[in-house]
Amino acid sequence: MTRPRVGVAVLTMGTRPAELRALLDSVAGQREPAQRIVVVGNGAPLPELPDGVIGIEVPENLGVSGGRNVAIEELRKAGDVDVLVDLDDDGLLIEADVISRVADLYEAHPRLGIVSFRIADENGLTQRRHVPRLRVDDPMRGGEVTTFLGGGHSLSMPMLEEIGGWPDEFFFTHEETDLAWRALDAGWKIRYEPELVLQHPRTSPARHAVYYRMTARNRVWLARRNLPAPLVPLYLGTWILLTVARTRSVTGLRAWFAGFGEGVRTACGVRQPMRWRTVRRMTALGRPPVI
Repeated sequence: MTRPRVGVAVLTMGTRPAELRALLDSVAGQREPAQRIVVVGNGAPLPELPDGVIGIEVPENLGVSGGRNVAIEELRKAGDVDVLVDLDDDGLLIEADVISRVADLYEAHPRLGIVSFRIADENGLTQRRHVPRLRVDDPMRGGEVTTFLGGGHSLSMPMLEEIGGWPDEFFFTHEETDLAWRALDAGWKIRYEPELVLQHPRTSPARHAVYYRMTARNRVWLARRNLPAPLVPLYLGTWILLTVARTRSVTGLRAWFAGFGEGVRTACGVRQPMRWRTVRRMTALGRPPVI
């Protein structure tokens, strides 16, 4: 294929103007320039942006899923981007060859759908939750995986045309897994490339007030939307046991089970269960869709 044209999208709520500017400066410092750069103000006004950066302000917070879909639509209308790189607004590209290496990967592998970057703090350390596979002993071991990291990744635009974008209903949490499962079911590949680094402050997902409720609700929706019927109770039963064992906060557990009930009761979007061959492929990659 011809050299893929790489675009960059950043979602912000306007609370990190200094970090956003540093990120955009690191994007501008890439040896191979991005074809387009889009910043979406998710229910918030945008600060002054560097020349050439497209700014879009949406009047309400659409969540991670909705905000990123706005960026996808903007790049789709432009028609000159083949690969989209999504970056958190408090991240930083610490190497100048990220765009060129992303383009190299997609140029070499036409059925590559998603590339997951490695998320590392300012000391170069990667948290367990930022390794997109079950075995997290070595964050430097790359290869094919079954999911990816929301903070730094790239998406094939042809893949998005085929499978659709982010699940708007999810708002926040598990939207990456939903997209990954649909990509795998359509025959696209997902790679974890630890040499592609997004520097990001060390954080906990539970810092968000809605974390427990949305995590549970969206996990139920994820299963209802994507899994063959026999696997739905296995997947959800596994996560009930894991959550009870891991969660130390009684308030958090109450919120989690309230969210679980919400996920059972409410509409989850279109159900399109994955093929059993996809289940086998995920199992061969080390993560069957029951955990």
